[in-house]
Amino acid sequence: MLFEELIHRFQLEKNQPPLHANELLDFVQKCYIQRKITVGEYKKLYQELNKRNAEKPHSYIMKIDQPHTRINIPG
Repeated sequence: MLFEELIHRFQLEKNQPPLHANELLDFVQKCYIQRKITVGEYKKLYQELNKRNAEKPHSYIMKIDQPHTRINIPG
């Protein structure tokens, strides 16, 4: 998959263009996990996104049943 195709797929699924390279990185990782792209495609796209300063957050926030409970998981 080429970078331009990635943007096109993102727009089709999200009904909007990506606002930042981080959004595309999340999308690429989701595509890889769902086996929509190969490991080779993932690596190429990751390298391209890395050049564009994409990065994952340092921690994730998960909401649980209670509205004010949060768990920080280091990234």
